[in-house]
Amino acid sequence: MTTVVAYAAPAAKAPLERTTIERREVREHDVLIDIKFAGICHSDIHQAREGWGKAIFPMVPGHEIAGIVAEVGSGVTKFKVGDRVGVGCLVDSCRECDNCAAGLEQYCTGGGVGTYNAVGKDGEPTYGGYSQKIVVDENYTLRIPDGISLDVAAPLLCAGITTYSPLKHWNAGPGKKVAVLGMGGLGHMGVKIAHALGAEVTVLSQSLRKKDDGLKLGADHYHATSDPETFKALRGTFDLILSTVSAPLDLDAYLALLRTDGAFVNVGAPEEPVRLNLFSVIGGRKTLAGSGIGGIRETQEMLDFCAAHGFGAEIELIGASEINEAYERVLASDVRYRFVIDAATIQ
Repeated sequence: MTTVVAYAAPAAKAPLERTTIERREVREHDVLIDIKFAGICHSDIHQAREGWGKAIFPMVPGHEIAGIVAEVGSGVTKFKVGDRVGVGCLVDSCRECDNCAAGLEQYCTGGGVGTYNAVGKDGEPTYGGYSQKIVVDENYTLRIPDGISLDVAAPLLCAGITTYSPLKHWNAGPGKKVAVLGMGGLGHMGVKIAHALGAEVTVLSQSLRKKDDGLKLGADHYHATSDPETFKALRGTFDLILSTVSAPLDLDAYLALLRTDGAFVNVGAPEEPVRLNLFSVIGGRKTLAGSGIGGIRETQEMLDFCAAHGFGAEIELIGASEINEAYERVLASDVRYRFVIDAATIQ
């Protein structure tokens, strides 16, 4: 076991604090990663505050991890010391179910293991990226292309793949009108990726405060959802709406913005239930759907796609001592557009 410094929530809703954790010894197919950067995802806050249900404490959040391979197990074939790598939301799965066989490990039915707030096959709790080092099986480790710096690559391991996967699945591309609902950590990546895929992109945001940013990142149009005229003007417009917001929505109003056979896909996960009139989907044969992250193969595809198009996330780099302040700022939508912890400050 190796002792490393980390930042953990000792209990639900408690401020994160400096602590130490144990990382397992490197096994045959493991890689030891020196963490360089870790993104702060809204999911971290939901889980650290038990917004999504009972959690495991102490909790070291963080599933947007970028770093350098420091050691490899004797059986590792995919990586070598010095490689630039990333770790996303999964560190293991059953590897046997139909979904795992299809490269959909994110929907593993036999026991997927989250990067944190989970229990590994060894019976030990998993700890995430707000730490100095992490040990991960090579099959759940991603290669970060040279074309992306590690700091802006870190958020791609969740925010990037969480938007890329549904955009690809619902065929965002040339000739398609795609709306991205919410212009935050997920939403800004949705705009970049949808634009790079060739879709006509519209941002739907509470206000026009971030309009200049949205247009700069690739949006063709930008509308305020606080303006009732938006819902009149855009009725029946979109092939796909990707919702990245974590607050309950008037789903009926947004479903009315879809064309026939359009899809409204949720990647934001509100803590509260939402209401729906089923006639909103029956009329127009519309789809109300959800999407998780992506499998390992698709996550690598996403990283390569972003590198080929020359972009990562838009970030604000912070020190570990600023994590609790950053959580409050995320909740206040006061970040453009992803906080990333400089792991050199975790000491």
